[in-house]
Amino acid sequence: MLKSKNVMWLRIAGTCGIVALILAFTFIYLAVTSYPQFSWMDNALSDLGVVPSVTAALFNYGLIISGMLLFIFSTGMFVFLGEKFVSRTGAFVFALACLALVAIGVFPENVKPTHYLVSVAFFVLLPISMLVITVAFWLMDQVRMAVFTLIVAVVAATPWLLLFSVRYVSGVAVPEAVSGLAGAVWAVVLGYKMMREASRAKVP
Repeated sequence: MLKSKNVMWLRIAGTCGIVALILAFTFIYLAVTSYPQFSWMDNALSDLGVVPSVTAALFNYGLIISGMLLFIFSTGMFVFLGEKFVSRTGAFVFALACLALVAIGVFPENVKPTHYLVSVAFFVLLPISMLVITVAFWLMDQVRMAVFTLIVAVVAATPWLLLFSVRYVSGVAVPEAVSGLAGAVWAVVLGYKMMREASRAKVP
């Protein structure tokens, strides 16, 4: 039985996970459209973060706000996934990925080598966290969520593995977008499940 404060926090965290997706990709879309020279084949998304005026502001602040919302979402995972070590570990690693996302916006591409390090951290920690959470869901007997999370982890990692072996694009915007979108879709699904769990919970 969930405590009332946990029920409320699941609602807040679940909402943040869903809103983060909407904000992140809205800001990225606006940043891309504000800079016609941007090329999905040749650029990195982070290139938008150093374009003067509105483009950089849209991109960087979009990541910062979305990352903060996702960090709040990650705290709800500690409640939703339970108290087992693997569950806590998965939620913790995902929280670190969220902080890395915030740092990408705080430290734009021209802040070297910090930007590179936090970018690598985000795209490495994201699929790793999902692999750990896959195990957590399996131990919770939530087989469908375990399989779904595993598939998302593979989708998030595959564009990078292919890039290093095939080099199918000269830039990294495509693998960044695919990996980020996979993680965002997963966050929305889990956010919805958190909110549904909170609505069904019996509060003592």
